[in-house]
Amino acid sequence: MIPLGLQHVIVAYSGMVTLPLVIGLGIGLSPAQITTLVTANVFVSGLATLLQTLGLFNVGVRLPIVMGSTFTGITPAIIVGTESGLPAVFGATIVVGLVTWLIAPWFAQLTRYFPPIVTGTTIAIIGFSLLPKTATMIAGTASAPDHGAPKRLLLAAATIVLVVVLERVMRPSIGRFAILIALAVGTLAAWPLGLTDFSATQNAPIFGLVEPFSFGTPTFVLSAILPMLIVQVVNMVESTGDTLAVGQVVGRKVGASDIARALRADGVGTALAGVFSSFPFVTFGGNVGLVSITRVMSRYVVATAGVILVLIGLLPKLGAVVASLPGPVLGGIGVVMFGTLGAIGIKLMLGADFSNPRNHLVVAIAFGFGLIPVGSPDFYDQLPGPVQTVLSSGIAAGGIAAFLLNLLLNGVEPDAVAEEEKELAPEPAEPEPARAVEPVKQADPQAAS
Repeated sequence: MIPLGLQHVIVAYSGMVTLPLVIGLGIGLSPAQITTLVTANVFVSGLATLLQTLGLFNVGVRLPIVMGSTFTGITPAIIVGTESGLPAVFGATIVVGLVTWLIAPWFAQLTRYFPPIVTGTTIAIIGFSLLPKTATMIAGTASAPDHGAPKRLLLAAATIVLVVVLERVMRPSIGRFAILIALAVGTLAAWPLGLTDFSATQNAPIFGLVEPFSFGTPTFVLSAILPMLIVQVVNMVESTGDTLAVGQVVGRKVGASDIARALRADGVGTALAGVFSSFPFVTFGGNVGLVSITRVMSRYVVATAGVILVLIGLLPKLGAVVASLPGPVLGGIGVVMFGTLGAIGIKLMLGADFSNPRNHLVVAIAFGFGLIPVGSPDFYDQLPGPVQTVLSSGIAAGGIAAFLLNLLLNGVEPDAVAEEEKELAPEPAEPEPARAVEPVKQADPQAAS
């Protein structure tokens, strides 16, 4: 389970490191403070993943889901952190986590309004909107001297080809390690090309504790809480889509109660993130694609990934090693992971009736809203802050568009509503066993006369 869990860690780790790094640089923190944010984010990601996979009471959906901070919260965190300080950011994070835990059962009832045309479109948008993020990993930052160098592109392409070859020629017992093998071989190939840099591991400490309230006692400011609440609603939509996608992959029907447990884990994880100096949490879509590719559907494998993340949070040197893996190799893996998630969404969409032209309209407009921010990140810069926060997330904009368009054009199928009400209805009491009744003897007419 360790190598299988390590695959999940490597797929998710770049996102877990990038988000606190971007926020720290945006606020203007020192390298030591940014290191604290990164370590805390990885540590709490492990705790939240364990909670989601193993479950505790009615918290956690007990499916193979990796948890981590979401990029949706970058802009609000930087704005609030600059204006009111990091204690206000973490105070708002605690509040929205508790609110998420509280409203999870009511939000989960919306699953009746998520037929295949909505869930499939939303999941496809999640996968395809994440694909462009791999471009920066493969080509490097625009300021880098080797940005877009042929050797970077060839290394990413070779990594993708290796995954395909391993899937084609290897037995399933070996093919399930295709991602890990491709990462190892790609890293070795990157060494003579000068694309590896493990210098950061020299200065990283071997062991370090993650302390609560590292930046001081949280403060609760209304102007900080409101934008974070908007972000969290977007996160809940994304978590719902990812949870439905995992259910589709593992062959388990996901109902309202499952969604509620998943969202409660989001809420508890987000509240813990505020305590340990991290940011709002959500499910990681790329790892859904990994479950589909490896066909390893055990939640205990992902729980192992959660344990590894906790250890990395406590062992900064190990985290520095993972963070130093070559960008082109990670980018090539990302192409496979995010593309697979998009393919899962398309598979779900095919459960809808595409002889109905209205469904074409739902998909077309939802994809438009979902991919415009990807192609033009500054498209909504002139809009008010809360509106900009929602629409600038292609996942949120596309998911909300699919949801509203389906309601407007198709309504809610009566059968779906009846089935949902049937699931939520209490179990009927068992009837008492019938008692034997003696037959009634009819009187003899002659005896009566």
